[in-house]
This record gives sequence, structure tokens and C-alpha cells, in this order.
Amino acid sequence: MMSVLNELEGLCALDGISGDEGQVREYILSQISDKCEVSVDPLGSIIAFCKGKKRSGKKLLISAHMDEVGFIVRYITDDGYLKFSPVGGIDPRVVFGKRVFVGKNKIPGVVGGKVLHHLSGSEKSKAVPFDKLYIDIGADSKEQALSAVSLGDSVCFEGGYSDMGELLCAKAIDDRAGCAVMIDLIKEGVEYDTYFTFVVQEEIGLRGSTAAAFTVDPDFAIVLEATTAADIPASQGDKKVCQLSKGAVVTFMDRHTMYDKELYALAFDIGREMNIPVQTKTMVAGGNDAGAIHKTRGGVRTAAVSVPCRYLHSPVCVIDKNDLVSVGRLTRELSKRIMEL
Repeated sequence: MMSVLNELEGLCALDGISGDEGQVREYILSQISDKCEVSVDPLGSIIAFCKGKKRSGKKLLISAHMDEVGFIVRYITDDGYLKFSPVGGIDPRVVFGKRVFVGKNKIPGVVGGKVLHHLSGSEKSKAVPFDKLYIDIGADSKEQALSAVSLGDSVCFEGGYSDMGELLCAKAIDDRAGCAVMIDLIKEGVEYDTYFTFVVQEEIGLRGSTAAAFTVDPDFAIVLEATTAADIPASQGDKKVCQLSKGAVVTFMDRHTMYDKELYALAFDIGREMNIPVQTKTMVAGGNDAGAIHKTRGGVRTAAVSVPCRYLHSPVCVIDKNDLVSVGRLTRELSKRIMEL
């Protein structure tokens, strides 16, 4: 367990919103370059080929995305405040009052807006929209702000890694969790020849996976992700979607993909045979890089294996450590069984 958790802690400490994943990419390359053949495509995705102990006539791809949600600086006011736009799907309710880092020099800032005492009655019951928020970096003029940041700079949540016993909390678990599992699989070695892609720009439209999957041209794919767990007091029954501490999540359908039924059933068979906790999503919602991968070239038989995550797309994502281990165990065995179909 410790190796994949150590990988996750290191990855979540890095900043890499969509289109600015360089810091994450360099770290991953430092971890895997001596274990497999690697290249970086024009969009910035890592394509790695790992030789296995055995050969198969099939080509398997395992994929996860490097990018996280965040913001981009679009305007600086005369008095030095930064206006910004979201990069990826972020609920404005999780943004107000949060600490952030701006640009490559990690200039610290705080997301602010109109204070409570100045809000009208109707405003108090609504989330503050992005166009009413700003980032305060302590500048007192546009010129001073421009000496530290530039238009187009990336903005990331400040989100420390916190151990919560069986649970852990960090930013960017979506999808540094999938990246951590893939790094761990590569370091341990694979049973069969396997391609791994650490892709860019998932959060803004599955862009990196579209290109990388076309390059690899696989027969089968396993997409590793973090997916929404709504196992909180406000949700009941199927609205919980999936739950922490119930194991890896295998999806039958989301808004972008109808998953391969044989692979879906195989994942549950493996769970029963190997005593690996496995669950499914009880809502058809969301999507991931499988939406692009399964349609590439002539089509790819695809499965998605995810770690259930509370408070997705926020600076305080929460997962169960054991669920992450279950994702790794299931992925390793599923990749082996796929090559033996």
C-alpha cells in the first residue's frame, strides 16, 4: 500500500491545470523513464511502452490524466486584483475564500468577493459567480500585479495532503490517483506488453487522450480515474452514486461511454475470485477519457476503474486508502485477463 500512497502524495503536491501539466509530466518521467520506453507527444502526453514477461497478439492501453481543474488569469484591475476564468468544471461554491497559487513562481493569493455584510438578501442564498470573484495577491496597483503575474497564468488551489486515518485528503486526486496506480504498476513490472498513457487536458474535453489513443491504436483500454462519491448525509439510495470504503468502482455507462459488457462482468468476477472489493456507479453521470479512447480509429473495447472520491474538483478531495489499493489490484489482474481472452 505504501508505495502507491507515497506516489499519490508526491503527485498531489504538484501543480498542473489543463494545458500546463509540465511539472507533473517531468515528475512522472523521472519515475518511469528507466522502466520502459517513453515519448512525449506534441500535446504533452506521455506514451510509455512496457515490455512484459509474456507476449500477446492484443494491444492493451492503460490510461490516466495528469491535469487538474483550476483557473486562468484573464484580466488585472487598476488596483491590482486578478480576474479569472475556471479551467474545467468547478462549482463556484468551493472557490470563495480559498488560497491559491498563481503562475510558475507560485505567487500566493486568496479568492475574494463581496463580503457577507454587503450582500443583498437574494445574494446571500446564491453561490458567488466567477465574474464577481477576484484573486488578491497583495498588490496595490495593476503595475505591481504585473510585476509578479501575467495574463494567461495558471492558478491552482493550495491543497495540502492530510492523513485522516483510513482516509486521506488532497487536491488533484482527480486524476493523480490514476497516475499513481500506473506508476506503481510500471515499477512492479507487467505480465504482458502494455502501453501506458499519462494524458493532458482531460478536464477541458478529453483532448490529450484523443491524440494519444490514436497514436497507440489499442485493441483494449483500461481508463483509471477518480469518480464522484456522494455518500454524504444529503444523499440517499442511488443518489450516493458510489461509496468510500466499498472498493474500486467499475462503470457500466456514463455520459460519454457505454462500456464493454464482457470487461465489466470480468472485473466483478475478478473481485469475487480474489476478494477485491468492487462496486459500480448507481447513476449514469459524468465521463472520462474513455469517451475519446473507445471511439479512436476502428474502436477500442474499454473498461473504466475508478477510486471513489468525495468533494471532487475541489481543494479537499477525500478518498479511502484501501479503495486506491483495490483499484491497483483490480487493474493488474484485469490487464492480465484481458490479454488472455
